[in-house]
Amino acid sequence: INMILLVFALAPLTSAFHLPGQVNNNLPRVQHNKVYNTQEYYERLQIFTENKRRIDKHNEGNHSFTMALNQFSDMTFGEFRKSFLWSEPQNCSATKGSYISSNGPHPVSIDWRKKGNYVTDVKNQGPCGSCWTFSTTGCLESVAAIATGRLLPLSEQQLVDCAQDFNNHGCKGGLPSQAFEYIMYNKGLMTETDYPYKAVEGTCMYRPHLAAAFVKEVMNVTAYNEMEMVDAVATRNPVSFAFEVTSDFMLYSKGVYTSTECHNTTDKVNHAVLAVGYGQDNGTTYWIVKNSWGSSWGMNGYFFIERGKNMCGLAACSSFPVV
Repeated sequence: INMILLVFALAPLTSAFHLPGQVNNNLPRVQHNKVYNTQEYYERLQIFTENKRRIDKHNEGNHSFTMALNQFSDMTFGEFRKSFLWSEPQNCSATKGSYISSNGPHPVSIDWRKKGNYVTDVKNQGPCGSCWTFSTTGCLESVAAIATGRLLPLSEQQLVDCAQDFNNHGCKGGLPSQAFEYIMYNKGLMTETDYPYKAVEGTCMYRPHLAAAFVKEVMNVTAYNEMEMVDAVATRNPVSFAFEVTSDFMLYSKGVYTSTECHNTTDKVNHAVLAVGYGQDNGTTYWIVKNSWGSSWGMNGYFFIERGKNMCGLAACSSFPVV
């Protein structure tokens, strides 16, 4: 079959489609390479062109965030949702626990990345709805580092393979709060090195003697209480939360994300991430959030989302562990 190479250039909003053997000297570096057979090539080109048109229209308007081509630009949102988001709703009331707020005072802004070596590098979940595991490890990595001074990457794959008894579903979704409970009752989580990520669900290979992180208690922030989230991030540590991703977020590039499409209830959330801080810009308050789609997405793998309005249900289901 004639194979055709689609190349997304690093230059903003530029692209090139190549036949094998062709060289474009205007593209000295390439960020994404994808290979298709001839029929799929034209289908992907059409989707890519439609996404490019949508990006241009959005960026011409008056919005608080911009969109750009990225590794998902050759996908429809339906395809993206099937591969990268939860395929079924999660019940955010399935766990027990309570967070008692300190009632401040709170700093105007905070970023745990700048307070010390407390946040691991952005990871990539790949085509698996395992974002909940990355939100979980990211939070536990930070909480443990704040407590011990040692930042250690932890295993998402153990959660994908082993946490089903706590109402988690591998690549089909789960919740950080339920994953923290699994780690607490399971008595440990292994490191990423000892139990590496594969982006597919497999047989549980947990080895207790290699457990490197532990959870003593799960703290669930009161549903829809965003000020409790602020208090937790300001006074304690980064916090895991879930929200609803809609089509424009797939192509997010920078700025403070807001949406009129998404819902704000627990039954619609489909993606879990990690709040590592918060800030404000020109009167707009926002969360600083670590994603799990690799460092080439968004702002080096991060995004800002409007704070104080339960945007896309982000305050519906947040939690963190105590170590």
